[in-house]
Amino acid sequence: MAELDVERAALLREGCVIPAHPLAIDEARRLDERRQRGLTRYYLASGAGGVAVGVHTTQFEIRDPRWGLLRPVLELAADVVRAEAGRPVLLVAGACGPTAQAVAEAELAAELGYHAVLLGPGGLDGYSEDELVDRTAAVAEVLPVIGFYLQPAVGGRPLSAGYWRAVAELPGVAAIKIAPFDRYATIDVVRSVCESSRRDEIALYTGNDDNILADLLTPFTVGVRGERVHKRIVGGLLGQWAVWTRRAVELLDRVRAAGHDPGELRALLGLAPALTDANAAIFDAAHGFHGCVPGIHEVLRRQGLLAGRWCLDPAEQLSPGQADEIDRVSREYPELTDDEFVAEHIEDWLR
Repeated sequence: MAELDVERAALLREGCVIPAHPLAIDEARRLDERRQRGLTRYYLASGAGGVAVGVHTTQFEIRDPRWGLLRPVLELAADVVRAEAGRPVLLVAGACGPTAQAVAEAELAAELGYHAVLLGPGGLDGYSEDELVDRTAAVAEVLPVIGFYLQPAVGGRPLSAGYWRAVAELPGVAAIKIAPFDRYATIDVVRSVCESSRRDEIALYTGNDDNILADLLTPFTVGVRGERVHKRIVGGLLGQWAVWTRRAVELLDRVRAAGHDPGELRALLGLAPALTDANAAIFDAAHGFHGCVPGIHEVLRRQGLLAGRWCLDPAEQLSPGQADEIDRVSREYPELTDDEFVAEHIEDWLR
């Protein structure tokens, strides 16, 4: 089984901000390498602990031979991180599809110097849970795996607690991204990991963009064979953190520092619904998340990091009223935005 190096294993377990990396293209839908690098520099300068590339936010269409962008996009992020980070940073590659495809994508990521794979479960309704476990084990032979509980609204499916216990027992699983947008299912994953013999080796990350701060602030306690086991969600691997990333890093720092300070805990809990409201606008919750990727692009376009909100699929557009909602949340929650930080540094990032 593949393993993380000591520094990145520690980084993952301590918890960090891992933005889901968008794709920068021009109006002709050609890769905009300057802005693609600029986005990676933005995440590094914001203090992110890693970047996740080739995931939903990067657009799954990059795998289509028509575009042929999987390798170039993975390479660009890896090159910037290696040359410019100056500190340990987690390079996480998205892998998807049937077992053979997922293994091949993990092998490409390993060749390019990535440290872990976020293993997407979408499009595999024909696989049994046992087959999904076997697929995870096969990919973990190539690179450490971050398991992924994806919400059904965007291609996931319900998975049993037994499935997550089996995944947690696999030596090559380093973390699990919990993103079912469902409190019952979230607790299923936490409980299953706590019941695993590897509970201290697996880091839990939130992907619940609708409940980010509550996930990070919740001390989970699970009874296991008469013992009370405590587990925290230590970080996030999130599309929401592809925007306003500097503020995301500051929020995670505040969560860590809050301890038992009642005033700070109340303040963070007070921000939780604001962040959820902002996410609803950016991710287009009102229209079943149709405008999710264009919403992320729109925020980055307004800051100057992207030239437009184009997607490889021309049908991916903002939904009616979504731009107005992004206006509203940007105006109402300035404490969540990082426009001044971006304005101060963008020329350097886009050099």
